[in-house]
Amino acid sequence: MNEQHILLAFAAIGAASLACQWLAWRLRLPAILFLLIAGILAGPVLGWLDPQALFGNLLLPMVSMAVALILFEGSLTLHLSEWREIGSVVRRMVTIGALATWAVIAVSTHYLLGFSWEMALLLGTLTLVTGPTVIVPMLRVVRPKASVANILRWEGIVIDPIGALLAVVVYSFIITSSEGNGWHSGIGTFAGVIACGSVFGIAAGWGLGQVLKRQWLPDYLHNLAVLATVLGAFIASNEVMHESGLLAVTLMGMWLANMKGVDVRHILHFKENLSVLLISGLFILLAARLDLSALLALGPAVLVLLVIIQFVARPLNVALSTFGSSLNWRERALLAWISPRGIVAAAVSAIFAIRLGELGYEGAELLVPLTFAVIIGTVVLQSATARPLAKLLKVAEPAPSGFLIVGANPIARALGTALQELGNRVLLCDSSWENISTARMQKLPTYFGNPTSQDAEAHLDLVGLGHLLALSPSSELNALACMHFRHDFAASRRFTLPSGTESRRSDKHRSRDAVRGRPLGSRTLSFPQFASRLSKGAEVRTTTLTSTFDWQAYQNLHGDRAVVLLACDPSGWIHIATQPLEVLPGPGWTLVALIEEEQSSPQVTTP
Repeated sequence: MNEQHILLAFAAIGAASLACQWLAWRLRLPAILFLLIAGILAGPVLGWLDPQALFGNLLLPMVSMAVALILFEGSLTLHLSEWREIGSVVRRMVTIGALATWAVIAVSTHYLLGFSWEMALLLGTLTLVTGPTVIVPMLRVVRPKASVANILRWEGIVIDPIGALLAVVVYSFIITSSEGNGWHSGIGTFAGVIACGSVFGIAAGWGLGQVLKRQWLPDYLHNLAVLATVLGAFIASNEVMHESGLLAVTLMGMWLANMKGVDVRHILHFKENLSVLLISGLFILLAARLDLSALLALGPAVLVLLVIIQFVARPLNVALSTFGSSLNWRERALLAWISPRGIVAAAVSAIFAIRLGELGYEGAELLVPLTFAVIIGTVVLQSATARPLAKLLKVAEPAPSGFLIVGANPIARALGTALQELGNRVLLCDSSWENISTARMQKLPTYFGNPTSQDAEAHLDLVGLGHLLALSPSSELNALACMHFRHDFAASRRFTLPSGTESRRSDKHRSRDAVRGRPLGSRTLSFPQFASRLSKGAEVRTTTLTSTFDWQAYQNLHGDRAVVLLACDPSGWIHIATQPLEVLPGPGWTLVALIEEEQSSPQVTTP
């Protein structure tokens, strides 16, 4: 393949990845579904993409390193504080539950598809993993309760290296069984992989953590250092003990995530973006290698296997893992339904299938198509049904329409009260105990402390919150809060009141517009002006428009005395007022505005 064709293939993969990710975002479905379709169309259907011809001997090393980076990014979200809360359930799911799933899939594969016991056991290890690449996008769509979401997220990340480890042990057993020492080799491999992966992972995590904590590198080199360390630990661990690298990078991420004094948020955001790129290209490449004729040759037995995985293996796993836990039957039912297979299953199956095929093992060529059949079946079924099922079971969180309010001063309390009366969740944050105590007496939920602090990172509950109102008298704190929460709230949902002196500052002494948040109110109103009007008798009032008292009548009645702050449409959705107004309120809308008292004209006394 010449250079021009290689460049064209790279460009096409990038364009297809972007299109699939965008389509998934628009339709609120896991991107893996569209990436698999794109890869199958480009590869076996149309013959446009041949990954083996494109990359040659570099294909499998590239797949292995991409999976390592994806696992590391996922493990950066594993905090031990959550593990203490749900640890027993997750531990059972990735041990006893995983073994039960493995046994059910292996037995079913052996008797349904006629696989040898060796190939059936290997397939069981490949298809028992869920994975963060499919779990996290699905959780964003399903939005289950935190207890369910945390269990699924932890399981998806932890089971990936465990599944890969089991696959390595079974693979080693298959390779060495012909020599008569299969069990001995398998146990030795298991112990070696655990020991080697743990040593390299913890050492790399601790070393990199020290570098970041002691600020031995400038900020702009942090991401490069992390990327180099991850790949270095992965390769070094694999060199010492084959296939131990996945465990090493997972433990490295967990160590960094829980190391005191190390802020990994900026690393996590970089790795999230990198993972999207890697996952997109990787799924297209692996799907392009799929042998459709081999998949179709398996016949209807594949559908029966999918039914067993969905309705027998997964419920058995959850039943064993949640026995005696505090989860109710609704939460257990949703856990039993959601278990899509992901990137590690596809990548590891491709690696082992090629190696076993070269050694002449019967059935090795079916590992990849059968694994992809399980991936496609579970992703399609669960993507289409998980959100309605969560709503039916009443374990879905509401849409994130609530408000995080920075400040608990009179302005913040007035707006918080109005929003709460409209049925919205609010959370006021302030470091002033006087403001917090007053807010609590007004029955407003509060967080006492700086919302950008390390304590807030662990204890600030953002579930159900979709807007940020930075209403502190400090313009610096408002800008910092908008910047701090930029990944939690979109730019169109971050609002603030400018300080009185901000408009008089030159550009070099003022924060950028993108940092400060959008100005709140239908007319320009600074924080001191708002506070002054409140102190002089102005009120934050709620008014519902009707067909007889419409928007025009509202304006005629209040005129310049009213500054509209927000509006609630008949469906209950909140629209924040900006200048100029982006919506035109109609009958049934509820307006919240700061309204000054009408000044009575002075009476003239006749002598």
